[in-house]
Amino acid sequence: MVRTRFAPSPTGFLHIGGARTALFSWAYARRHAGSFILRIEDTDLERSTPEAVQAILDGMEWLGLGYDEGPFYQMRRMERYKAVIQGMLAAGTAYYCYCSKEEVEAMRERQMAAGQKPRYDGTWRPEPDKSLPAVPEGVSPVIRFRNPKDGVVAWDDQVKGRIAIANEELDDLIIARADGTPTYNFCVVVDDWDMKITHVIRGDDHVNNTPRQINILKALGAEVPKYAHLSMILGDDGQKLSKRHGAVSVMQYDEDGYLPEAVLNYLARLGWSHGDAEIFDMEQFCSWFDLDHITPSAAQFNTEKLNWLNAHYLKLADNARLASEVSKRLGLRSIGTNGGPDLEGVVGLYKERASTLNELTDAVEYFYQQIHATPELLEKHLSADVIPALQGLAEKLAGLPWTQEALHDAIQEAVTANGLKFPKIAMPLRVMVAGIAQTPSVDAVLALLGRDETLRRIKGYLS
Repeated sequence: MVRTRFAPSPTGFLHIGGARTALFSWAYARRHAGSFILRIEDTDLERSTPEAVQAILDGMEWLGLGYDEGPFYQMRRMERYKAVIQGMLAAGTAYYCYCSKEEVEAMRERQMAAGQKPRYDGTWRPEPDKSLPAVPEGVSPVIRFRNPKDGVVAWDDQVKGRIAIANEELDDLIIARADGTPTYNFCVVVDDWDMKITHVIRGDDHVNNTPRQINILKALGAEVPKYAHLSMILGDDGQKLSKRHGAVSVMQYDEDGYLPEAVLNYLARLGWSHGDAEIFDMEQFCSWFDLDHITPSAAQFNTEKLNWLNAHYLKLADNARLASEVSKRLGLRSIGTNGGPDLEGVVGLYKERASTLNELTDAVEYFYQQIHATPELLEKHLSADVIPALQGLAEKLAGLPWTQEALHDAIQEAVTANGLKFPKIAMPLRVMVAGIAQTPSVDAVLALLGRDETLRRIKGYLS
């Protein structure tokens, strides 16, 4: 049975690269009717925070990436790690090292001066016919993994292909610090072993950890999972995606007005493809997803493409859902919708014109808070020759059945009666009621705005 995991460290927000890793791990488990596990790797006590943990959980929930088991927290599994380490000490696959940090640093400086690769030299590694130094007093030892000296550690990476590292390139990794706390690479191994992880899908910044982890798994007699290391994501400018590119947290995309289905669809295409398919839901994605079609080269983020996808999903979205999102955003601007036009109808009028929920909110704001036209707009569209026609139209509107059809007919009659072209009436109407010159069909805008508010705004300019 396929078992995958997403194992973020809560030292910051769930970023877009982590979200893609979570998506691919989740989709692979779904494709194979397996299990997807969420694990919080919180052993970095100085940098891990409860706020970051919550940000990860919020991001997963917003994206809809439900996990079958977890979240598991490494800090709650300390006794298990320590028990495994004791077993390794007894089996001779781990040993105590009494070298101080200063001694190890001096060791590495000597090696670099000699043109050698800096590494732990095995001072305390037990070997046949080797005498170990006397145990120094008052020194708390670290525990190191006894890495094989000979041979090669290799794996067939599901993305990058065959990778092989000579064991002589790897020194004896510290698996427990002097205070007894186990280290990251060791905790990961025990977790993957205990949780029976079959496929580890993660960023390629972990490639260097993999040979060490494989050797520890083998030393424990554990089955080695298959590994798939995803390439990094570059920003629009071709540089490694970072804070300076704007949205660093997945939840920032929510704040910026993106729909989760658009973000998921976009992430799915970052380094993976299925023919020419660009738009698909997650059910379709899971049925297609495999590791063979992940590209080993870096993927480049394209904000324009994301906006295009988001605009597509906005058009498809239910008006009630959009109204709820827009209402929330208007509320953040201290603009209420009670007593105003039907918000579902308003977003339905505008949703095909917006790329994000924030753009949609910007567009409909004038329905709930009057936006006054600039002097430049008024000078351009509310000229003296058109004011009499607009005054006559306002009188006609006061007694009109308030339907879009009746409003259209009334505007057309004003145009004809005054020998004008339609824009000469429609444009100043837009400017007076919306404060801008570009809106959907003006009769549709007036119909939603309502008789009283429409007439109040028009008369404010004509009186």
